[in-house]
Amino acid sequence: MTTRISTLVTAAAAAAGIAVTGSQAQESIPPDQAVRNVVLVHGAFADGSGWRGVYDILTKRGYRVSIVQNPLTSLSDDVAATRRILDRQDGPTILVGHSYGGTVITVAGADPKVAGLVYVSALAPDVGESTGDQFAEIPPPPEFVIETGEDGFGFVNLETFKIGFAGDTSDMDAAFLRDSQVPINMAIFAEPVGAAAWKDKPSWAVIATEDKAIDPKLLRHTAERIGASIVEVPASHVPFLTQPQAVADAIDEAAREVGAR
Repeated sequence: MTTRISTLVTAAAAAAGIAVTGSQAQESIPPDQAVRNVVLVHGAFADGSGWRGVYDILTKRGYRVSIVQNPLTSLSDDVAATRRILDRQDGPTILVGHSYGGTVITVAGADPKVAGLVYVSALAPDVGESTGDQFAEIPPPPEFVIETGEDGFGFVNLETFKIGFAGDTSDMDAAFLRDSQVPINMAIFAEPVGAAAWKDKPSWAVIATEDKAIDPKLLRHTAERIGASIVEVPASHVPFLTQPQAVADAIDEAAREVGAR
């Protein structure tokens, strides 16, 4: 049964400036914890630098954190880039993917070093499904607009970028994300996956309740389908930027639970 973990901060606590997180999640990991490695995988239109806040929190707790830089040229290229980083891990690893990065970890997660999967506002196709197939019944919100060039690579529309991609960031941060976009080969969204690691690996899902790139209804449906433990956070499509504590706590919880098993 899916476990729902609430990370929503109450108005009173927020007004008082109180951080509401699990005490266990704030502690440094014990020296005998089995899972000590974390690999972070970004999605489309971005690079790995957005994970910095999550990286800082997890490394302070004692995790060895590595970040994949996907070329976004094909699904196989992105899976290969992720496997390249997994090969460098010295033990069991939590593999984390954002958005389209969820498709990447769904395939790359079959690696024997991967002990668990964390999907952050992410997609999780089944075998034979593509990234694009998942939007068949629940399409992206109208605020999310992609423009495809003659070479087949896509960018998020400049005018609607903030509201569609990063609505809860500052205007300056949204502008930087907009102007540093990494284009993705749109053909990737039609590539079916040949493996679905979530069938065999325990999974967690961080759902951004204000996501305007992937409808939260689709995020919830996906998380429930894969049997993930669910964490909901009040955030746009980039909770790793605006809610790094909540995202880091979910990853930490996954590592501790998998290690305890």
